[in-house]
Amino acid sequence: MQTIGERLEEARKKKGISIREAAEATKIRGEYLQKFEGNQFDIGLTDIYTRGFLRGYANFLRIPSDRILNDFTALRGGEPRVRQPSREVYGRMDLAISSADERPEPAGDGAAAEGGQRTHQARFQRPGENLPKAPPIDPALVFKGGIALVFVVVLLVAFWIIKTLAGSGPAPAPARSSTPAASEISEAPQAAASSVSIVATEPVRIKVVRKADGVELFQGPLQAGERREYANVPLYLTASDLAAVEIEYKGKRYPTGHSGHDRIQFDFTAR
Repeated sequence: MQTIGERLEEARKKKGISIREAAEATKIRGEYLQKFEGNQFDIGLTDIYTRGFLRGYANFLRIPSDRILNDFTALRGGEPRVRQPSREVYGRMDLAISSADERPEPAGDGAAAEGGQRTHQARFQRPGENLPKAPPIDPALVFKGGIALVFVVVLLVAFWIIKTLAGSGPAPAPARSSTPAASEISEAPQAAASSVSIVATEPVRIKVVRKADGVELFQGPLQAGERREYANVPLYLTASDLAAVEIEYKGKRYPTGHSGHDRIQFDFTAR
């Protein structure tokens, strides 16, 4: 019948890995694995550590860990056969994580005095376990804050409704500027020395545009004898028949000198 060490060594060699590779994979010191395969279980740790290492190593090698532990328990009553350690190179690696059911118990003063053995204490914590606890929130403050929030929302909704209703009413009439428009200035009666008139001698259609800014001052038909009076500024005159209109300045009329549908420019500001 094979010993514990023989089964462990055989399983490891079947996997084709070294002691160093097994130690790196299991996070168990290589010297412990070397001793286990040599049936040396007195590794200077308590039985709970030794059992945990044996279970972890057996699970890694995919052999029944329960049988290994049962044989280890049976061997604790007698001295196991010591096998010569192999000459394989191994590293030193501490156990970082043990299985949940093999977590070591903290050794008390009595245990330290009796065995004189080196013990390890592992402590597992959940993330955020060491964070300071926040003071509890007063439910009354939460309730008051909710009431204040609801009140602000109601005020905002009421303001929005009032603004909407006010905006849907009839639009106010635009304020009439005290400054008359350009067309009104041009059509207002001017003194004879500061205005010119366009007089129709026959029914005609005209368009008058101020040269300075291109503003259209008038466009429409004129009957015979009808006139349009404008400020004495440079103007463009377009007529369906320029022979049917005359320009009057300071009581004197001037023919356009053109006929047919055309546009002319006239300027009496220098006269």
